[in-house]
Amino acid sequence: MTSGTPWRDVALNAPRDWAAHPQPYRSRVAFAAAHVVADPLRPNTPGSPAAVDWDATLAFRRHLFDYGFGVAEAMDTAQRNMGLDWPAIRELISRSAAQARECGARIASGAGTDHLPDGAAATLAEVQDAYLEQVSFVEGTGSQVIVMASRHLARAAAGPDDYLEVYDRILSQASGPVILHWLGEAFDPQLGGYWGSPHVDAATETLLRVIASHPGKVDGVKVSLLDPAHEVGLRRAMPTGVRLYTGDDFNYPSLIRGDELGHSDALLGAFAAIAPAASAALAALDDGDLSRYDAEMAPTLALSRHIFEAPTFYYKVGIAFTAWLAGRQDGFQMVGGLQSARSLQHLVRIFELLNEARLLPDPELAAHRVGLLAGTLGVTP
Repeated sequence: MTSGTPWRDVALNAPRDWAAHPQPYRSRVAFAAAHVVADPLRPNTPGSPAAVDWDATLAFRRHLFDYGFGVAEAMDTAQRNMGLDWPAIRELISRSAAQARECGARIASGAGTDHLPDGAAATLAEVQDAYLEQVSFVEGTGSQVIVMASRHLARAAAGPDDYLEVYDRILSQASGPVILHWLGEAFDPQLGGYWGSPHVDAATETLLRVIASHPGKVDGVKVSLLDPAHEVGLRRAMPTGVRLYTGDDFNYPSLIRGDELGHSDALLGAFAAIAPAASAALAALDDGDLSRYDAEMAPTLALSRHIFEAPTFYYKVGIAFTAWLAGRQDGFQMVGGLQSARSLQHLVRIFELLNEARLLPDPELAAHRVGLLAGTLGVTP
């Protein structure tokens, strides 16, 4: 590349014939959080309404179903709070839930408060009502509910008691077991101090109080704090029957593998990028083959850590770029123009790591597309 960064030759690895696995896994519950594909013929500029290519977006979800994953829909991976607005969210969940029913696949969808004005102060009552509106909508589509962490609640709550009050009302009115969502500041800086304290131990106690107060209403908790020691401790403190869904895109292989005292299930954006390899690893776990699990997961970790490197909340760019290189969408454009949030050097490294992991179905196509992108930015050999 120019500016002192030379081009380097990369030997393209032969694509691997990854085995499909359309059935869910027996040993772990595994959700992949999926991105949305932007419609290239509509603006999708910063601040404009989100315009989604529905055919490509739903085709990507079928790809995840083919490898045995449930879909975690309309989460931060789908640019929640980063370009995807409420009208698009509603349509996304409706379409995706209908497709999941047709495919006999599992789906859980995010319910939050983001139809309230962004950055606006809201009362606790307004936050509760906003949550309940979205929970009701998600349940109406037939999807399981993921109660997303709320920026509005983080601003409105004065302490742990306010979280207990809001979640009490949500869980009391939810019709089925929900997944709670603890997203750390690396993924969204506006969620600092969630559960009423900047101290993780105190926040954890509040979360456990919420779960204990509503037996049977919490299927599990998706935790994205990037702190594996804390996750293991929380996992062991969970009431019987409540799952810990790891959202740790830096340490997922060991957390899913587990230990003699248990394991994490998974709800990961990384799975959208590494679905075939993660599928092979989870199939090995079903077979009780830990060595094969480790071998299948190992090449994915450097890729995931690179996609999710700081600033971590821009990881969505890497997920969309991976789908483009793999031929699962025709263009590399994101709602809100977010594709500009990562450098060419960052994206080229994703290509190299995908190639090393043999996750490119057509390596020549992927190399061609990297060259096209570099050329549009004025970078030539």
